[in-house]
Amino acid sequence: MDWQQYIHSDPKILLGKPTVKGTRLSVEFLLGLFAAGWTEQQVLENYPTLTSEALRAVFAFTAE
Repeated sequence: MDWQQYIHSDPKILLGKPTVKGTRLSVEFLLGLFAAGWTEQQVLENYPTLTSEALRAVFAFTAE
C-alpha cells in the first residue's frame, strides 16, 4: 500500500505528528483507539471523514 497518499506530516498541524491527510487525526491517536479495543467499524462511525483505505495506510505507515 502507498501510505504516502493518506499520511503526511505538517509542522503546522499537531506539531508535525503524522496525520491522516485532510484531518487532524494523528497516526498515534488512531493506533491508540485500536489498542483500546475499538474496531474498524467503530472508528469509521465516530470519524466519518476517515476511510478504510486511510486506516490501512495508518498500519502500513507504522509497519514501514
